Amino acid sequence: MDGQAFWLTIRLAVLVATVLVVLGLPVAYWIAYSRRRWRFLVEAVVALPIVLPPTVLGFYVLVALGSHSPLGRWWQAMTGHTLAFTFEGLVIGSIIYSLPFAVQPFAASFILVDRRLIAASATLGASRLRTFFRVILPLSVPGLVTGVALSFAHTMGEFGVVLMVGGNIPGVTRTVSIDIYDKVQALDYAGANQTALVLLVISFVVLSVVYGVNRKVGAAWPWK
Repeated sequence: MDGQAFWLTIRLAVLVATVLVVLGLPVAYWIAYSRRRWRFLVEAVVALPIVLPPTVLGFYVLVALGSHSPLGRWWQAMTGHTLAFTFEGLVIGSIIYSLPFAVQPFAASFILVDRRLIAASATLGASRLRTFFRVILPLSVPGLVTGVALSFAHTMGEFGVVLMVGGNIPGVTRTVSIDIYDKVQALDYAGANQTALVLLVISFVVLSVVYGVNRKVGAAWPWK
């Protein structure tokens, strides 16, 4: 197995999962509690990467990060190099691609929180921010664990968006999934199998952690 590609993928997955917690929580909160009639449009935009072909999403992300786009020109002026086909560009593409895998479990867990507890917190004078951190967030642990785990695992195995946005640059954008593809192309099935087994084990461990944590939380809070 290509150790360089493996650790780059771990670094990418951890970074993406961390960013998605920061970005996904406020988006999920708004989706869960907003009364806007056009809320369904935001939900559709968030869920779009699930149904959109990775090559299509990767193409538009690549265009958005290219040297002719405002973001691409700004990044090039700041750093002296383009954003496309870099690790930073790969992070941006991965965040967009894995966004629904974090936001949807977050939002679903927020919706399940008893509204009477939220109302009671407001009655006691707690601000919305304090209510979120003291009431909603602790009661949403299963959704938070699921969202973080799914976004991490999804980033570990993504291929199409990674290839379109990052290419196949060793040590920069070459991930484990691309390494498997290269080995299959070279008819190195033994090497591809070894790497694929590592991803299989990681996926199994992640799912086991999710189900294990959710089961313990369900036993501790049977009223949820």
